Amino acid sequence: MCEKPTDSPVKSTLTYRLLTGPDDRAFCERVSAALREGYELHGSPSLTFDGDRVIVAQAVIRKSDDDR
Repeated sequence: MCEKPTDSPVKSTLTYRLLTGPDDRAFCERVSAALREGYELHGSPSLTFDGDRVIVAQAVIRKSDDDR
């Protein structure tokens, strides 16, 4: 993930996130949670096979309050 800890007391919201994981219910729930938080899907999902299971990646973006 692109998230990096910060010492700032102000919590900032990332404008871009790349969600990754096995193609399962938990992944779908993470994407759904991001959509409820105001993120929008960005592009198509990407899929790969690691020899055991399908791994999915989905980018999501959230426009800043200035862009809304």
